[in-house]
Amino acid sequence: MKQNLFLFCLVWICISSNAQDLIQPQEKIITKSLAERWELEPEFKKGTFRLTSYKPFYITAGRWSSNPNNQPQSENPDYSVPTPTEYNNYEAKFQLSFKTKVLQSIFWGHGDLWLAYTQKAHWQIYNVNVSRPFRELNYEPEMMLNFGIKANILGFQARTLGVSFNHQSNGRDLPRSRSWNRVIFHTGLERGNWILVFRPWIRLPDEDDENPLITDFIGRGEANLIYTFKNHSIYLIATNSLTAKNNRGSAQLNYVFPIKANLRGHLQIFDGYGETMIDYNHRQTTIGLGISFVDW
Repeated sequence: MKQNLFLFCLVWICISSNAQDLIQPQEKIITKSLAERWELEPEFKKGTFRLTSYKPFYITAGRWSSNPNNQPQSENPDYSVPTPTEYNNYEAKFQLSFKTKVLQSIFWGHGDLWLAYTQKAHWQIYNVNVSRPFRELNYEPEMMLNFGIKANILGFQARTLGVSFNHQSNGRDLPRSRSWNRVIFHTGLERGNWILVFRPWIRLPDEDDENPLITDFIGRGEANLIYTFKNHSIYLIATNSLTAKNNRGSAQLNYVFPIKANLRGHLQIFDGYGETMIDYNHRQTTIGLGISFVDW
């Protein structure tokens, strides 16, 4: 009952008028430019401490997995689950994400400091046998320093350059606890209806390492490729370990399409490692269908 109430409240918040900064009207479904998203030009600046969207915001009512992770393992034996849980192949998934600018026009007027928060949830809502638990919740606070730039690179215009401190964890106890800290560098380029964002990172040392080989599975960098046409949007998120031997990573393909008025459908296909933190060294293919509130 509590879980049903939680989901209802989340949906209500998303569609209420108080969430208007996170939901785009129909005539603005197409992806914002980098200048608009990061308030790089005077006409886009909104000041500090105002919530705006960061990563996509969606709810997937049905997500199918080819290989549910019933017994999560780690290279650190203290974080390996001793007995399996019979998870369903089907579950619900949602992601919410927002950011706020806390300092504007610093470093001689060229930089902004942002705080961001992203949360992903995987809910075994159809699994009556284990009392419909949230299988995994991932929390990702982030502090970003972003600079607006203008440079032409291979036909694209580079618009952003920056660095962030990123923490990601699942807030679980032993042996299911997973976390890591990263310094992430980022640059964003655009050309017409295309946006390309690169995010290589350096993992910070962790004395009590819960997931020692996470970068060998999830990767050492991410690339986002976004294309919009009319009221449709396609975006690909790919990670890679950047190694010649045992090269691993993941690819997530998303298609956002209009249904009626402001209602948009969202098809998501994932293959690889690390769809969630508990799955960092577990490979699966997943397909989900739901609704999207905020795109890139």
